[in-house]
Amino acid sequence: MNNSYDFTSVSYKLAVVAALIMILAILGHRLSIVAFQPALLGLALGTLIGLLAIAFGLFEMIRATKAKKTQKTPIVSTSPAAGSTLGLLVVAPIFVTLLAGIGTPMIHDITTDLEHPPEFIAIKALRAVTDNSLERNEPENLAALQKQSYPDLVSLLLDRPFETVFEQAVALVKKRGWEVTVISAANGRIEATDTTLIMGFKDDVIIRIEKKGKQTQVDMRSVSRVGKGDLGTNAARIRSFLDELGKD
Repeated sequence: MNNSYDFTSVSYKLAVVAALIMILAILGHRLSIVAFQPALLGLALGTLIGLLAIAFGLFEMIRATKAKKTQKTPIVSTSPAAGSTLGLLVVAPIFVTLLAGIGTPMIHDITTDLEHPPEFIAIKALRAVTDNSLERNEPENLAALQKQSYPDLVSLLLDRPFETVFEQAVALVKKRGWEVTVISAANGRIEATDTTLIMGFKDDVIIRIEKKGKQTQVDMRSVSRVGKGDLGTNAARIRSFLDELGKD
């Protein structure tokens, strides 16, 4: 390998390319120009190029450090850390997301009631034929996987009147910025859609509220429209919502 070759510019150019690919994949999917699978491929490609940028930048930093030790006059060069830093900024969100999803099962339909999950009605009209099914039949052991991975997700019982709980649930849905499809106090049902911040993935949510004697029971279901796994996103959404509703 030619030691005179400047890997600093290569590292920086690769990092810029990685960033552009990531941005195009994200914007393309959010604007419905790029489908789910191509968008993921774009993220994967951007991540790979970003890692190469980091590697080349680190190599140049190590070489520059050795050169300074052997020469009296420091080598003048564009910051060898520039490419590595930009590359790290590009790939960091992907790795943080993947690390957060380690150990989560490959499922995307989560509910607090495994025997009688809340049933979507109005949301069905908004989903494409290519979206994940709402039948809860894939994988075959879906209920068992959820119970094993998220044993804490169960129905929420509150010592409050039905009307109070329903109003609080509606307020919380609006506070979180979910796109509401239906609010039916008569049926104790709220259907809405939560769009993820970066990629714009849509996850549909239904909240079922019922009177149970002197208490009020809240059940919830959250389903990703695309992807076999959700990296724990739907479970986290339900857990967070019910935790906040239970504190009021």
